[in-house]
Amino acid sequence: MLVSFQHGRVMYLRKVYPGRRGRKSKQVYWELVESYRTAKGSRQRVVAYLGKLSRKEVSGWQKLSGHLNGHPPSPPGLFDVCNTDAQSDADDVQLVDVKSVAVQRLRRFGEVFLAWTLWRMLGLDDLLAREMPVGREQVPWATVAAILCISRFCRPSSELHIEKHFYPQSALEDLLGVEPPLVHTDRLYAGMDELLKQKKAIEQHLRQRLGELFQLSYDLLLYDLTSTYFEGRCAANPKATRGYSRDSRPDCPQVVIALIVTTDGYPLGYEVFSGNTADSTTVQQIVKKVEDEHGKLNRIWVMDRGNVSEANLAFIRERGGRYIVGTPKAMLRQVQGQITDEGWQQVREGIEVKVVKTTTAGAKDANKANEEQATETLVLCRSQDRVVKETAMLGRFVDRLEAGLKKLSASAEKGRLKDLETANRRLGRLLEKNWRAGNCFQVNIAAIAQPSTKAKLLVSWTKDQQLKHALCGCYLLRTNLPQPDPVTLWRQYIQLVDAEWAFRISKDELELRPIWHQHDDRVQGHILVCFIAYAMWKTLGGWMTASGLGDAPRPLVEELSTIKSADVMLPTRQSDGSDGTTLVVRCVTRPDEHQEVLLGRLGIELPNHLKRFRMEESQAATAVAM
Repeated sequence: MLVSFQHGRVMYLRKVYPGRRGRKSKQVYWELVESYRTAKGSRQRVVAYLGKLSRKEVSGWQKLSGHLNGHPPSPPGLFDVCNTDAQSDADDVQLVDVKSVAVQRLRRFGEVFLAWTLWRMLGLDDLLAREMPVGREQVPWATVAAILCISRFCRPSSELHIEKHFYPQSALEDLLGVEPPLVHTDRLYAGMDELLKQKKAIEQHLRQRLGELFQLSYDLLLYDLTSTYFEGRCAANPKATRGYSRDSRPDCPQVVIALIVTTDGYPLGYEVFSGNTADSTTVQQIVKKVEDEHGKLNRIWVMDRGNVSEANLAFIRERGGRYIVGTPKAMLRQVQGQITDEGWQQVREGIEVKVVKTTTAGAKDANKANEEQATETLVLCRSQDRVVKETAMLGRFVDRLEAGLKKLSASAEKGRLKDLETANRRLGRLLEKNWRAGNCFQVNIAAIAQPSTKAKLLVSWTKDQQLKHALCGCYLLRTNLPQPDPVTLWRQYIQLVDAEWAFRISKDELELRPIWHQHDDRVQGHILVCFIAYAMWKTLGGWMTASGLGDAPRPLVEELSTIKSADVMLPTRQSDGSDGTTLVVRCVTRPDEHQEVLLGRLGIELPNHLKRFRMEESQAATAVAM
C-alpha cells in the first residue's frame, strides 16, 4: 500500500501476521516501511509500528495511495462507510514528507502498563471508585491513589520526584487521562490523606481478592516487626522516637511496623507503633485487630521469640487461639540434658527435631506449671550448619576471653594490678566483650593474705566448654497445638522467613525507608502506599510462579521497562505543494522476541496504539522544539 514516493524512496504500509511457534496469527497488524535504493539494491526499514488499523483507516490509505499514483478516486463501494469530513481530509492530502518523518515523545510504558494491570487485577480501581466517590476535585481521588501506588511500584521515590520526573516521563497520562500539570505535590499529598481513610476497607478487600486469586488459607498467620527511620527531627510526630533500630540507625527517630502475612508472604494487614515500643507489647493489639476484622476461628499465630511473653501466650490461650513460637536461649538450658543422639527425626538434610519435656517457663506455682505443660509441646531443633557456625563463634570468644584472663593474671603477678575492686571491674569489661563464652569459665580473684612477692592478687579460673558446645546449633519451639507433628511444626515455624522477606522487599525494592514526612497522618499514608505496592509486588510474584517464570518480579519489571510509547510524526503536504497538517500516531514499540515470550506466558497483550490525531503546523513546530 503506497504512501509516498520521493527521490527514489517509497514509503508504504505492510501487513504483519504475528504468530508463535510457526503458527500464523489471524490478527493483521500494520507497519510503516520505507523502501530506498542503495548501491547493493533495494532495502527496507521499519519506520514505525502502527498496530491494528480499522477498515475505514485502511480505505483512507488506499485512497491516499491512489492520489500519489495519479489515479482518480474510485467511487464508494456498496459496503464502504461514507464520511464526508474524512473524505475531504483525504482529498486534501497529497503526500507524506518522508524526510521529515520523526519519532518523538518517548515515554515509559512497559512497567507502567504492567503496574496498571496489577492495579486492576486486584480490583483496587473499582474499590476506591466506590469508596472515594467523585466530588468537586479536579482529579478523582481514586485516580490520584493509582498514581501514587503505581509510581511506588515502578520507580519508588518522593512525591516531588513523581511530579517533576516520573509522571511526565511515563505513559500514565494516556492510561489514566490526567495531564501532567494536574499532577503536583499538593494534590499527591491530599490524595495520600484521602487514601489513608480507606485503610481498613483496603485491607479487607485485599484479603478477599488475594484469597480468590491464589487460593490462600488464612488459618496460619505469620507475625513479625521491623522499624523504619526518619530524616529530620519529626517534632510534630509523637510516634517518631528513638528505639532499637533494625536499620542500624539508632541516631534517627523511627516507628515500628507490625506486619501480618500468610505462609506465602501475602499481606493481611499492618499496624504502626511508636519507635520505642517493645516487640512483645504489640502482640495483643494485633491479635484483637485480626479477630475483629477477620474472625478468630482456626487461627494459628507464628511468632519469633522477640514477641513472646507469658502474658501474650496466656492472652492467646484465653481467646481459644493457637500458637507456634520460638523461645529464649535461657529456656533451652532447661532441656540440655535431653540433647542426646536418640529420638531425632530428620526434617531434611542437616535438620533434626524431637519432642522434649520441661517445666513451662514463667509459671508461678506447680499447679499452673503442670496445667500449662499438659497443654503445650516443646520441640527441640538442631541444625548441623548452625552447629558448625556457632561452635566456631564460641571458639573465638573462648580464645579471646582466655587470652584476656592471662593478661589479667600477668598484671597481678607483676604487681601492677593491686586493687581488688579494679581487678573485678577489668574482669567485668572482659566478660562483657566476650559474653558468649562467659558460662564456659569460673573465674576467681582473691587477695593474697601474706604476699611474698610483688603480687597482691591471685587470678585463677577453670574452663568447661562441654555444656556450652552441647547447645550449639540448637533452638526450642513451643506450641499449644494438640498432638503436633514435630516435623510439620518446624516447617510451619520456618515460614517466618516469608515475613522477613516481606520487610526486605518493602525496604529495598519499594524504598519504605527512610521516611521524609514529618506529620503522623502523612507517615501513615506513606506506609499504606508501600503496603499496597507490596501487595501488587506479591501478586506479580504469584502470577509469575503460576506462569512458570519463577518468583522474582524485579528482573521482569526491568525487562519490560525498555518498552516505550512514542509519537510517530507524519508531516503532510497539500495538493499545491504547501505544508499541511501533521498526522500523529501515538503507538507502542514492539517487544523483542524475549519480551514477547514473557508477555505471552503472563497472557498480557500490549495495545498497538494509544491515540491518533492531527497536529497543526504551529503545534508541530513547538513539538519539534521541545
